Amino acid sequence: MNSPPLTDMSDRAREIFRLVVEGYLDSGQPVGSKALAGGGGVNLSPASIRSVLAELEQRGLLAAPHTSAGRMPTESGLRLFVDAMMQVAEPTREERAAIEQRLAEPGPIERALEETSALLSDLSGAAGMVMVPSREPRLAQVSLTALDANRVLAVLVGEDGHIENRVLPLPAEALGTSLEQASNYLTARTSGRTLAEAARLVESEIASGKSALDEASRDLVQRGLATWSEDASSRPVLIVRGQANLLDEAALTDIERVRSLLDDLENKQSVSALLERARKAEAMRIFIGSENRLFSLSGSSVIAAPYRDREGKVVGVLGVIGPTRLNYARVVPMVDFTARSLGKRLG
Repeated sequence: MNSPPLTDMSDRAREIFRLVVEGYLDSGQPVGSKALAGGGGVNLSPASIRSVLAELEQRGLLAAPHTSAGRMPTESGLRLFVDAMMQVAEPTREERAAIEQRLAEPGPIERALEETSALLSDLSGAAGMVMVPSREPRLAQVSLTALDANRVLAVLVGEDGHIENRVLPLPAEALGTSLEQASNYLTARTSGRTLAEAARLVESEIASGKSALDEASRDLVQRGLATWSEDASSRPVLIVRGQANLLDEAALTDIERVRSLLDDLENKQSVSALLERARKAEAMRIFIGSENRLFSLSGSSVIAAPYRDREGKVVGVLGVIGPTRLNYARVVPMVDFTARSLGKRLG
């Protein structure tokens, strides 16, 4: 979306434009000439201000929703403001501490991702989104322990320290040496590999008769890997929290837009595709309104930033989505700080 350069605007026009955008982002309401002349810090008459507002409207930077109403920024105007005029407000010490504390809590990485999505929602007043890392963790150990005559506890330990447990049915013939044999075999074949890599190796060895496993152990190994693989493939690739924040007082005047946005968020595959653009760019991306096809009808904005693992590789994306009147100056640095904090948690 192309916007007129700032150099084409007079100092007076730039100042009035800035005040209108900031007033709209703060209140969600159009800003009129009387408000600018009265308390907006513009030393001009309402008539002179109206003349400048009309000029900015002709440039496609402002729009009047009603004939007698004030002006509000268009998507082109918001893009110009975000790219060239916005003064970002770094997260406060308290906000940084809250983010770091929430992400430092022990537990599986899935919990940290859930916390990140909820945290972004709480801090931004919009909906928070986190795309789960696309890279599978490498495994350190898999152990099998009998719980009773019918169940076995399978424990998977990742190289990053992440631990997951599953309870599997245990055939009677797999007790004792068969269970120990299956456990040792799994650890030897999974160590240093992803789950998919280990499954392919085990399948190949069993098919070729190179596994040296008895029938009971072989059955347990195959069913165990099948369970892990099925769980991994069915995990959500996108976590969205805080949709209720989108139903604020201002949204009630445009309920169809909000309903459209909530419907869009249900299409997680399309949302993930949008966030993938930020992952591939390896940088913060801001999508305003119709700049992305997915949210063009709901007129929403997305602020997204990639997060990296301990090797500096981009493994996922996080961000927020809300109305175009998001507080960009506050939310943009907050998303960036959260992405860096999550990266430290992954490391």
